[in-house]
Amino acid sequence: MPGLSALIDFAVPYAGVRPLRFAFAAPEQELVAQRPCEVLRVLDTVEDLARRGFWCVGYLRYEAAAAFDRNVAVHAPDGPLAYFSVHRSPAPFPDMARDIDRVVHWKRTIDRQDFDRSIARIHAAIEAGEVYQVNYTGALAADYLGDPFDLFCALRRSQPRSNAAFIATAEENVLSLSPELFFDWDGATLTCAPMKGTAPRGLTPEIDLRNARELRVSAKERAENVMIVDLVRNDVSRIAELGSVQVTRLFECQAWPTVWQMVSQVEARTQQGTTLAQVFRSLFPCGSITGAPKLRAMHWIRNLEHGRRGVYCGAVGVIQPGGSARFNVPIRTVTIRDGHASCGIGSGITWGSATQSEWSEWGHKSSFLDQASQPFQLLQTLRLDIGKFRSLEMHLDRLAWASANFGFRFDRDSVRQKVVETAGDASVTDARVRICLDCRGIAKVEIFPLPPVPEKTPTVRLATHSICAPSAFLRHKTTRREHYEQFESDAAGAFDCLLWNPQGEVTEFTRGSVVIERSNGERVTPPLSSCLLDGVGRALAIAAGQVNEDIVKVAELADARRLWFVNSLRGWVEVRLEEALPQLR
Repeated sequence: MPGLSALIDFAVPYAGVRPLRFAFAAPEQELVAQRPCEVLRVLDTVEDLARRGFWCVGYLRYEAAAAFDRNVAVHAPDGPLAYFSVHRSPAPFPDMARDIDRVVHWKRTIDRQDFDRSIARIHAAIEAGEVYQVNYTGALAADYLGDPFDLFCALRRSQPRSNAAFIATAEENVLSLSPELFFDWDGATLTCAPMKGTAPRGLTPEIDLRNARELRVSAKERAENVMIVDLVRNDVSRIAELGSVQVTRLFECQAWPTVWQMVSQVEARTQQGTTLAQVFRSLFPCGSITGAPKLRAMHWIRNLEHGRRGVYCGAVGVIQPGGSARFNVPIRTVTIRDGHASCGIGSGITWGSATQSEWSEWGHKSSFLDQASQPFQLLQTLRLDIGKFRSLEMHLDRLAWASANFGFRFDRDSVRQKVVETAGDASVTDARVRICLDCRGIAKVEIFPLPPVPEKTPTVRLATHSICAPSAFLRHKTTRREHYEQFESDAAGAFDCLLWNPQGEVTEFTRGSVVIERSNGERVTPPLSSCLLDGVGRALAIAAGQVNEDIVKVAELADARRLWFVNSLRGWVEVRLEEALPQLR
């Protein structure tokens, strides 16, 4: 974005830590450390400038650890070890209702075989007593030639309430959406919030709460967390007043859009005369992204990880006028250089870590990228019937729910008014009404002829493979439909294609919900826990007591007595599944 060089939007609420939200234009000067011997001097200069009334925004690379301890093992850096821009005052905060204009295709740079080998080597090191935990990471890479600030805004919507930072330099752009607070220090009180322990969000409120409970009581996750809490306590004690180090929160589960994270909180009073450089010397890098013991864990990180981490796993933050400093641990962080984007993903490996679970955890953590990497709009389709809208308020409810999930602006009254005005201008009494809502909250309403009435009992086909997509795009209706469009060949010549998930559970059609009449006469529709759209037609059928929710396995379809396609536009359409079921994969 022209004129913007830095933005800080640290919104995560911790006890005693207030949100920070500032933007900055061109800096008065830039401070850069290219070698380890220059890092401490930059930090001292930054602190001096802040005490003189300036704002300083910047980052340290993970490899800057060599500036604080020459015994650490790190790769050679690929950019400045430390960078700070210096500003006399903040600028107006920009409008963040922006979106990317192209698809970003992310690819893992580590394959499963290499991943498995690395986990096995870490387990061997733990068994030998060298380490208790190693935070192992890899990178996702993509080409990106668009505006970095547009991508930052899209990522911000997928990771709200984070410790977000955008920093643009001549060499690179840093887009950090970290959920983890590294430290907050006002010159007297130091607060750290190490994050260790992860579980996926549930597809229903019941499953979601169950996942949170299981994370909270998991012996493996609690052990992983407490190892890092102890490490952080020891690091903090180097600069703390005697007896002041306290764990004020332990094993707290925080809800993020795609994962639950276990967070603890450590506080202390720092010794009089402590400097910013001393705080970094004691804490950097954060133990949550190294493992324990820190030096030996970093040795294994250097041996196992193929490349440098860079800003990822370093520190990104701001020093305010007067000297108060706040930094995040830059996880969920994208770096863009010369049209290439990189984002690190990792997890803490302990003796109890299972390889498949850790591989899946990487997928859960990276799903915030999937959500932000393709421009899309929210979508609702409803029927105008004899001049009246069918279930308009329920469709607006779905738009409100999706807007909250994706961070879109939504004004219910203005969207309703737009729908009514567009239908009135079209002078039609029976039509298909399509509502598209963009991230700025601007609605586009279109009127189309009603679809033709299908034959008495049209044929449908079963998908030849399971549907896989980020769950948010299965639970909410959007213009992002490539995961449905891949089944067009399966449905060729048929009314629609019936989908199923990787667990072999029937979900829905590509354009509507499904109702199945079992051999005992019971009519059921798959539950939301099978990962599907909560369609208005489906919800009306459940509310009217016409159907019950229940898991339906693909194998049960052979014994089904009747089958219906259901949505709010067509109502109930009885369909017939082809007798010859395809070979599933």
